[in-house]
Formats: sequence, structure tokens, C-alpha cells
Amino acid sequence: MTRLTRLYEEQGQSAWLDNLTRHHLSSGHLAELVGAGIRGVTSNPTIFQKAISAGDEYDQQFADALRRSSVEDAYWELVIRDIEGALDVFAPLYKSTGGGDGFVSIEVSPALAGDTEATIRSARQLHERISRPNLFVKIPATPEGVPAINAMFAEGRSINITLIFSLSRYAQVIEAYLSGLEELVGKGGDPSKVHSVASFFVSRVDTEADRRLDAIASSADPGTAQVATSLKGKLAVAQAKLAYQLFQQRFSGSRWEALAAKGARLQRPLWASTSTKNPDYPDLLYVDSLIGPHTVNTMPDATIDAFLDHGTLARTIDHGADEAKRQMEQAAEIGVDMEDVARTLEEEGVAAFSKSFDELMQLLTDKANALR
Repeated sequence: MTRLTRLYEEQGQSAWLDNLTRHHLSSGHLAELVGAGIRGVTSNPTIFQKAISAGDEYDQQFADALRRSSVEDAYWELVIRDIEGALDVFAPLYKSTGGGDGFVSIEVSPALAGDTEATIRSARQLHERISRPNLFVKIPATPEGVPAINAMFAEGRSINITLIFSLSRYAQVIEAYLSGLEELVGKGGDPSKVHSVASFFVSRVDTEADRRLDAIASSADPGTAQVATSLKGKLAVAQAKLAYQLFQQRFSGSRWEALAAKGARLQRPLWASTSTKNPDYPDLLYVDSLIGPHTVNTMPDATIDAFLDHGTLARTIDHGADEAKRQMEQAAEIGVDMEDVARTLEEEGVAAFSKSFDELMQLLTDKANALR
């Protein structure tokens, strides 16, 4: 039994792969990872940009698609083929767990992050085009994305909410889920068919917070500088631990119990961006520190390998919760505005996905011109 399998069976946390390529499917590697304990897979525009740009594995399908489609439509054909292949791989797990795991995520175009109605149309179209019960459509938790997320739940669609960087935005995402399900139930819909994860980004928070802490430490009085230095590498985990407390609070009590009685499922927190960016920090800092029931950790390949080799197998999500609150308070006291950190990261995240999408469209356009 691998560490990943034990992670789920002993601690109730599902490990998902944060990567998807045609080679993962054609080589059987994705199926091997399922055998090792991986229980889902996520994708995003940057992942597909790297996959499609890496070699010639997509070229024949792209050339065929161009005969009947535009470049962008051909792109979606490439992506959806990979998504459907992954959905097939995970379908047995989805069935055997009664919809507990086995999900595959596809993201709406990053160009839509600021357009609520266009996001609704795109998410609806992707669900209808692919039409698999273990599909998640990813919508970013931008101010314009949250109403679209709510609308999709009210229609009974399963959504992976991505790019959550703050506790306040996470609270909005939870409310979008609860109120969307209440609307669905009010229309006679079945909430048991709706699945969701809320993807709370972790390591990027330390990247931005540490930058601000360094700036404070370099110019502040010695006492403040010492506090700033002591907080480096700690605020991302601290915020995630408080997010888990918020999850426990909001998914209990009479409001949630009324939905659960109708068959509603928990919207699990998903820890995203869990590879360690700072080489001075432990390689599994954002995995080992956030283990707890009803959660997901989505990991890139190298992080999966590291966890299989030496990952922690203990509940850690509750450890140091009081200390986490104190650290967040200290950060505010010395001038680190975590809401502003979140705004910065949200803007950077949307911009990075848009850049990857634009670069891939240019690459495919160049390929199309060469084929003509």
C-alpha cells in the first residue's frame, strides 16, 4: 500500500495530479498513478500550453481539426480529447466511490475571467459538450467569477473553483455553493448530483508575502524586523489552516444540515499550488502541513514522487491553529495586508493563464500557417 493510498484511507485526504498530457494517457502513466493512489487530475491553460508545445504528439489531430475548425476550435478539440481520455481512466474510481473521487477538471478560457455572463455560457457549454458525471469545469474565483459559480450550482453543475487566495474570497465561494444548492433544491433539483472543490492556493501566498516581509525587515526597527523574518514561510500554511476552520464552521449547523438531508455533498477544500517554490523550505511543506479529512491536495509530478518517498501520514491540518491565527494577526500588525496579497496574486494568476493561452494560440496559429 503506497503512502498516497494510506493518505486517503487513514487521513481522508485525496491526492490529485496537477498535470495532464497526451503522453500521460498514451503511455499508461496516468493509469499507473491511479494504481499508486492518485484519485483525480486537474488541468489549466498553463498545463496545456506546456503539453501541446512540448513535442509533436498533438500535431496530427491538430492538422485534422484545422480542416473543419478555426485554430481556437481546434485547440479545444485537443484539450477535450485529453480530458475525455482522463475521464475514462478515472471513471471506475468515480463509480466505486459513489462520486467521492475520480474527477477531472477543465478550465474555462482565461479571457473570460472578468465576464460573468460569458463564463456562465462557457462553463455550461463545456459541461454539455463533454457530459460526464466526473467532470469538473474550473471557474476562477474573481469578483466576476463568483456569480457565475453560483449560477452553475443553481443549474446543478459540478464546479472546481480555482484561484482562491484569501479567507474573504473563500467565504464568498462557500456562500455561492450553499445558496446555489438552495436555489437548485427550490426548483426541485437533486443536489446529490452536484460536486465541488474550492481550490485554495498555498505556496504562491508565501512567495508574495515573503517578498513583503523581506521589504519590511530591511527597513523596520529591529523588533519589527525580527517579527517579519520569523513569519517568512509561515503565512501560507497559517491562512490555509484558518480556511479549514472556516470550512468546518460553514459546513455544519442547521443551514448545511437542511441541504445534507436532501443529499448535498460537502464542497471540499482543495490545496493547490503545493509545490515548494523556495528551495530553502522543505519540499513537502505545503503537503505535510495540511493533511486532514474531507480535503484534496493537488500535486505536480515531482511533489507526488516526493510524497511517495517520504510524505507524512498524520492529521496536521488542526495542529497549531491558534498559532496560525496569531501569525496572521502579527502580519497585519507589521503591515502585511493579506487581502492585498490576495488581490495581487489573483491578478497575477489570471494574467499568467491568459499569457499561456495567448502563447499557445500563437504557436498553433504558426503551425496552421505552415500547414496551409
